[in-house]
Amino acid sequence: MRISLEKAKKNKLFYFVVTSVIYHPRKKKCLILQRSKKEVTHPGLWGVTGGKLEWSDLENNPITRMNHDVPNWEGLVEKLIEREAKEESGLEVVDSRYLESVVFVRPDNVPVVCMKFAVRYKKGRVVIPPEFDDYAWVDKKDLKKYDLIKGIEREILKTIQIFSTPSSL
Repeated sequence: MRISLEKAKKNKLFYFVVTSVIYHPRKKKCLILQRSKKEVTHPGLWGVTGGKLEWSDLENNPITRMNHDVPNWEGLVEKLIEREAKEESGLEVVDSRYLESVVFVRPDNVPVVCMKFAVRYKKGRVVIPPEFDDYAWVDKKDLKKYDLIKGIEREILKTIQIFSTPSSL
């Protein structure tokens, strides 16, 4: 398959990004990461795991069905969530639950569509890459101690609510 922008309308192009609040059921806390001060967007602030969908995600994953003449990749967003959680935290996650979405323009003028999810910790030990300076496991009472990206507090509270309900585990 050849991916191309030749026929794409320039004014219709966006980054597609997912973010995930990782909930640890035994700790009853969520993971937050402090972004490096060198990052373009939200330097030094505390956020959650996330990343961009890349062309290689289409090229390196099999088409799951053809919808007439249109190839489909079912579950690719969930794979992206799992990959970014592993790359940015060292943790394996499961059970993606949609939280909300936001569209914004980065400081470098790139438009972004961001889909936000709650996920449950499966296994692993936190290991952060250089684009992060620190990490913490937090619950509701810890949130005021951190300079969070706007909206993260609400996402954490929703995630705790989702995964604290006995029927959700």
